[in-house]
Amino acid sequence: MTDRQKRDRPWLMRTYAGHSTAADSNALYRRNLAKGQTGLSVAFDLPTQTGYDSDHVLARGEVGRVGVPVGHIGDMRTLFDGIPLEQTNTSMTINATAMWLLALYQVVAEEQGADIAKLTGTTQNDIIKEYLSRGTHVFPPGPSVRLITDMIAYTVAGIPKWNPINICSYHLQEAGATPVQEIAFAMCTAITVLDAVRDSGQVPAERMGEVVGRISFFVNAGVRFVEEMCKMRAFAQLWEKVTRERYGIEDPKQRRFRYGVQVNSLGLTEAQPENNVQRIVLEMLAVTLSKDARARAVQLPAWNEALGLPRPWDQQWSLRIQQVLAYESDLLEYGDIFNGSEVIEAKTAELLAGAEAEIAKVLEQGGVVAAVESGYLKSALVASHAERRARIEAGEDKIVGVNCFDTTEESPLTADLDTAIMVVDPASEQAVLDNLKQWRADRDEAAAQQALTELKRIAATERNLMDATLACARAGVTTGEWAFALREVFGEYRAPTGVGGAPIAVAAEPGGELARVRAKVTATAAELGTAKLRLLVGKPGLDGHSNGAEQIAVRARDAGFEVVYQGIRLTPEQIVSAAVAEDVHCVGLSILSGAHPELVPDVLQRMKRAGVEDVPVIVGGIIPAADAEALRAAGVAAVFTPKDFGITTIIGRIVDEIRTANHLGPYQEETLAQ
Repeated sequence: MTDRQKRDRPWLMRTYAGHSTAADSNALYRRNLAKGQTGLSVAFDLPTQTGYDSDHVLARGEVGRVGVPVGHIGDMRTLFDGIPLEQTNTSMTINATAMWLLALYQVVAEEQGADIAKLTGTTQNDIIKEYLSRGTHVFPPGPSVRLITDMIAYTVAGIPKWNPINICSYHLQEAGATPVQEIAFAMCTAITVLDAVRDSGQVPAERMGEVVGRISFFVNAGVRFVEEMCKMRAFAQLWEKVTRERYGIEDPKQRRFRYGVQVNSLGLTEAQPENNVQRIVLEMLAVTLSKDARARAVQLPAWNEALGLPRPWDQQWSLRIQQVLAYESDLLEYGDIFNGSEVIEAKTAELLAGAEAEIAKVLEQGGVVAAVESGYLKSALVASHAERRARIEAGEDKIVGVNCFDTTEESPLTADLDTAIMVVDPASEQAVLDNLKQWRADRDEAAAQQALTELKRIAATERNLMDATLACARAGVTTGEWAFALREVFGEYRAPTGVGGAPIAVAAEPGGELARVRAKVTATAAELGTAKLRLLVGKPGLDGHSNGAEQIAVRARDAGFEVVYQGIRLTPEQIVSAAVAEDVHCVGLSILSGAHPELVPDVLQRMKRAGVEDVPVIVGGIIPAADAEALRAAGVAAVFTPKDFGITTIIGRIVDEIRTANHLGPYQEETLAQ
């Protein structure tokens, strides 16, 4: 037997997990760690991420859906019961409320007897991409950057092994970013954060290397794995250049590009979902093959995420994919196998040059915050996503099982769709509400209110907010109370939607599908005696993933609709009020969080009470077949899921539903075109 090379240590292996209640999630974490997972990645539910208590009106139907609800220190104790935090590397996907969740985590660690200086892990805490893609922002950009700055200053001094932020390009790609945009916009965010820390005076100049050394990134890897690998090499080279030239960091260890990855969820398909497995494997190779640009932590989605919530078994499958590559293959026995490749070097240089040009453009506008507030960044992402969708619809970008090779045998994986995904028990939401009510009744109310008063007082100054936040955690303050106290001081922010500034992505060429749909829109408006058909696109609840809603809005606009789109985070009452006030012909609801069983019937009932039953309601999102059936039975005119990839076709079907609701006959294209 020949001698084998010494193997490198594998990356941290995680699965993104959390659901229902803190107790249920704790049991899931323990099982995952027992299966060989080497780090935790905590998914919080949308109320927790957006600073609402579980009993807030906007939290209805969202509690425990896409993550674990953590409303107070008691929930955090339960979440990590029996898991020694001093020995656990924990990633927490949390942004607007990152300071609050880190405070809860620290207090629980202290209660366990841990030395907080030894805590390792990451808070995501990149609020810029929330304005552009995920939508869990709360405060305006200025105060949000202050919260990030305060956290970085606090952790560098007191929790030196903690990554207080990871700059997230992952969600930018999900929102349509090209590789160049993903590199550039993420790097602009990093520059903004580092400038803010440097200029705050909270960290001595000689310790800026420690700040840079704790900045991590969270990236995406799509199925074009050669390009994605070159993207990561370009990322690493650019970070080396920025930290050395802009911030004068001399220590190469502090300049090292440190990133974790979740591979692409945007490309997962509802059609032939078994193909998602090989997509996930190829995407993982992009961030592991090149040693010089290898991820430090990897978490993989599950094959069935386009269908609904993955089960523990599905997450185990994704963990085993990582383990086979790390422990069975010889990948970790070699240096970088791509060094010296002319092809790789040329593609990396191309991406690097494009990213540097885009960074210069953003910095000329005053930096990433100014580019968020002007709508430039959001419009650029909406436009890129629209172009990608247009290429898929035209067949230029091939998606196996969707727009090519779509004949298939019946899959045993999806033979029983009701059991192919996890369904959150509706009773768990009531259990969370009961727990919250009991928590408030049992705590020292005076101590909680005193802590909140002090938090608001400090927020009105320039002092670091972390100590006041820790005091709130210890006093039993709830997530919503902490966030609303800061809302009183900082205000709340609604980010630009990017829809109005997005250019036309699909030309209405004579004889083409969009031209035919435009003719149908014009003819239907004329038959109804109105200048334009009006479509309201609404996002009820707390789901901030607005990419699909934005693409529908842009294409409807291009098809001749007048589009009413007010962005994310609306109550059913607000949506119905807008539908009545704007006298719309159709209401389209977009929900990806799984809250549709609660929110859609609420909208339908309110529309009935408002006397607008003749306005059809359509729904789009990740909606299991059984739920789609129930929604149609409740009065929804049409349900669209990820398998409905033709956006122009969807717009045409919306017109058909408007015609049906108004008792117009089928549109006769040949007759009206003459």
